[in-house]
Amino acid sequence: MFACAFTLAIVIFPPSGDEKLFVAKPFTEEKSFTPGIEGPNCDADGNIYAVNFGKEQTIGKTTPDGKTTIFVTLPGKSTGNGIVFDKKGYMYVADYVEHKVWKIVLKTKKMSVFAYNPKMNQPNDLAIAPDGTLYASDPNWTKGTGQVWRIDRQGKTHIVAENMGTTNGIEVSPDGRTLYVNESVQRNVWAFPINDNGSLGEKRLLKKFDDHGFDGMRCDNAGNLYITRYGKGTVAVLSPKGEILREIDVLGKQPSNLCFGGADGKTVYVTEVTKQRLVSFRVDVPGLAWQRWQER
Repeated sequence: MFACAFTLAIVIFPPSGDEKLFVAKPFTEEKSFTPGIEGPNCDADGNIYAVNFGKEQTIGKTTPDGKTTIFVTLPGKSTGNGIVFDKKGYMYVADYVEHKVWKIVLKTKKMSVFAYNPKMNQPNDLAIAPDGTLYASDPNWTKGTGQVWRIDRQGKTHIVAENMGTTNGIEVSPDGRTLYVNESVQRNVWAFPINDNGSLGEKRLLKKFDDHGFDGMRCDNAGNLYITRYGKGTVAVLSPKGEILREIDVLGKQPSNLCFGGADGKTVYVTEVTKQRLVSFRVDVPGLAWQRWQER
């Protein structure tokens, strides 16, 4: 377990003059993960964790130089999807098969069930608020519907949005006041105000896309949303006003999720299903999750 008083020294490396931003390159070997590759997130040391390395039910740990090993294997039929970390360094993993969220201690690899609710369809992706509250997207792919759960710091589950489309990517804004949720099939990106008690206000449409699906999404520290465009093979960058700032080709048609990491928080890692690997590209603004590591 990480001590709360731990202080991480970070050296910021300015980009070199010839560094190309928003240009993807392979980061791990093709076919090193299964087609279930998903849920990337980085720890405080810059290691990248993604599910289903080598075989289903695993979580792979990839070092900053691109070497991957199995970190843990989930028990029973449990299979991971989205991953987030809290400020204490605990890992939370959405288990879409067994309707659970797992809590894992990085140092000891001890696993425990943090949240469970049989009424969940298949908890897909996770987002974490500044106070440690979790939000989970919960699609029903067969019916084309979905919902959103709030999971408090005691692991209790609360339904906070119902009667939606296929909820998938989910993220909390840098100020902790907005929850973004996308619907893969319906191609909508919604913004919910987060109330003081963690409940959600009335949603507003941030952006509707005309083609291709969505999967995971994450914010940079300026509040821009990076959204994987499943089927198009790009990551779209959406401003807080819903404007498309750019799209980045990620060298495969099926990007499933992404995270920010690297020494300065400006490296984006993307899980890509077609070639079953991680790809990476550099950006100009550090990621929100990386920034929160610095503020512990």
